[in-house]
Amino acid sequence: MLDRVFSFVLLNTHDNSFFVARDAVGLTSLYIGWGIDGSVWISSEMKGLNDNCEHFEIFPPGNMYSSKTGGFRRWYNPSWFSEMVPCANYEPMILRKALEDAVIKRLVTNVPFGVLLSSGLDSSLVAGSPDLKAAKEVAEYLGTVHYEFYFTVQDGIDAIEDVIYHIETYYVTTIRKSIPMFLMSRKIKALGVKMVISGEGSNEIFGGYLYFHKVPNKEEFHVETCHKIKTLHKFDCLRINKSTFAWGLEAQVPFLDKQFMDVTMNIDPKFKMINGDKGRIEKWVLRRAFDDEEHPYLPKHILYRQKEQFRDKVGYSLIDGFKAHASTFVTDKMLQNARFIYPHNTPISKEAYHYRVIFERLIPQNSARLTVPQESIACSTAKVLEWDAEWSNNLDPSRRTTLGEPKLITDDGKKMSSLVG
Repeated sequence: MLDRVFSFVLLNTHDNSFFVARDAVGLTSLYIGWGIDGSVWISSEMKGLNDNCEHFEIFPPGNMYSSKTGGFRRWYNPSWFSEMVPCANYEPMILRKALEDAVIKRLVTNVPFGVLLSSGLDSSLVAGSPDLKAAKEVAEYLGTVHYEFYFTVQDGIDAIEDVIYHIETYYVTTIRKSIPMFLMSRKIKALGVKMVISGEGSNEIFGGYLYFHKVPNKEEFHVETCHKIKTLHKFDCLRINKSTFAWGLEAQVPFLDKQFMDVTMNIDPKFKMINGDKGRIEKWVLRRAFDDEEHPYLPKHILYRQKEQFRDKVGYSLIDGFKAHASTFVTDKMLQNARFIYPHNTPISKEAYHYRVIFERLIPQNSARLTVPQESIACSTAKVLEWDAEWSNNLDPSRRTTLGEPKLITDDGKKMSSLVG
């Protein structure tokens, strides 16, 4: 019956037994470790387990652990988790009501709060849009107070080590995306805001990434979205939770609300699939649910704005700055010999090597390095690599590349084109 975001330990002082649980998809961070003396340790950060545990690992989301049984048991196990293809019809008003309820639920707070305008359609439906011009337009349209924060490439570079310390990963894409969030969270907290609502999870639920254009059938579409939700705790959940809490800022994510996921993940995937012939761009079911002519939520061109397909969502100049910075520390020879220094999850770029060096210095335990996914296929099932040769052959973690102009027609008849990555 528990809802929202949580991880906790309950201690029974009568017999010293304890019970541990983590929220459905792992929006909070949690780790479990075992000492050489048989003791069990629980921490929200790996750093809390470093000196006490012979081995530690990620506490699996949607699970509980009892000291009496000594094992994990999954408490969150919805029907769609089985990856059997759902068949519920698409009802726009039901989807719309589910998201409205998820947002309203998170507004029951007595602290100053804000909304991150960071990811196009998703944050726009909560309150905003990704670039400054569109964000200003949405803020004016909705009557919200709009703040803009600027930072330079050097600001990002200067934050790299602090971000790796707090995020506890060497996964390149997560670090790239965490740096702006980390810098922004400091400024947000300085305003007196204590809670923010963000748009994570929508791309995973609705197949918003552009490689979903290549999905061959609804069965594989559903399996891939399930896979992405189940592994989200290693990527965007890790980023949004630790980047904000590093400054004492709490993040709420309505798209990953349990009830909302029950509605959206049980929709027949054929409605979610991208189909240019039917005028359906990515996340069409979400856009259509909020396309209300009489009481519009957003300007139409914002509602049907096609996703920016650079996965990091932090800008090319910043990423190029990170790469150039890493090249000053990592030589060609070092990268050639990386497999001997780091046989597990061998870095495949100078940027990855640089992050790995920092990570190993801060958290040197073998258990820590094992918690980080493999860079090459971490975000996708191996099946995805069969859909699109360009996707599998591109070694950049963001898969940034231009594959041409997909001819997609929005519901308002406007042709869209985008950068594929």
